[in-house]
Amino acid sequence: MARICLIGGSGFLGRNIAELLVRDQRVVVVPTRRRERAKRNLILLPTIDLIEANIHDDAALDRALQGCEVVINLVGVLHSPSAQPYGPAFARAHVELPDRIVRACERRGVRRLIHLSALGAAPDAPSEYLRSKAAGETAVLAAAGKLNVTIFRPSVVFGMDDQFLNLFATMQRLLPVAVLASGSAKFQPVFVEDVARAVVAGIDNKESFGKRYDLAGSKVYTLRELVLYAGAMAKCPRPIIEVGQGLGMLQALVMELGIVKFVLGRQLMSRDNLRSMRIDNVSGAPFPFGIAPTPLESVAPTYLTGVFARSRYSTYRYRAGRSPGFMQR
Repeated sequence: MARICLIGGSGFLGRNIAELLVRDQRVVVVPTRRRERAKRNLILLPTIDLIEANIHDDAALDRALQGCEVVINLVGVLHSPSAQPYGPAFARAHVELPDRIVRACERRGVRRLIHLSALGAAPDAPSEYLRSKAAGETAVLAAAGKLNVTIFRPSVVFGMDDQFLNLFATMQRLLPVAVLASGSAKFQPVFVEDVARAVVAGIDNKESFGKRYDLAGSKVYTLRELVLYAGAMAKCPRPIIEVGQGLGMLQALVMELGIVKFVLGRQLMSRDNLRSMRIDNVSGAPFPFGIAPTPLESVAPTYLTGVFARSRYSTYRYRAGRSPGFMQR
């Protein structure tokens, strides 16, 4: 399988997957609407074929899949105007696009499809995000008789440039206190490189056909613990004020306002994000393909504190069996 179409390949997870595929001497086709922006992230990778394409257009998607043996769909959005059962941005990215990709694979004769969903996705989930992710899974699994499909369901993903721990650090840099709703919500963060390794390992693994895999990290944390940790590592710890659901939803509503997004450059939190936290984002399933999940404490200091001469090697120390003693319970 030499030629792979990586949809969403210029994003946070996509860059890590693309790097592994290039190491395996695969040709990686990355369709994007903004080629110059994507080029900045992927320019150093030698076997990347960046093409300008609107993946929500059937004809453009067909052209992107030409000559490919595998399609990997990583597309996901965190925010959408609200609607039932899910908002239009969620419907477009999480439901309509997977169905569009399935049909394009069938037209182009692409037999292998890997789809990234989310841990906790379910038709009756409390958030529009999780319900839309479940609908996307349904569309992909419905094609299992015609395509060799595999679904991966990662927990929240951490790593350089993540929108998780970096968000908590940013909020504490900007604000004198951290106002926190759902502080007892549980997460099992997974390292971006571990997710990438699982996806790449699954490409040629016939045992994975028709299956779903949870991808969760080595340890469970409460939201409060993660916020405290991010603040400490970023050297801007703030007092945490925990509020109830009502005040938390009001805070999220304020963050959804256009002026707030304009000032901060992006949306930090939404009411739907809070609804997702009503269920714990954890899994007892083992990590697939014999991959050992990387502890958060062996990686996060390198980008929350800054990549300095000492901290940059913490990941290597962990892999050599000398894990740093951060956040030990």
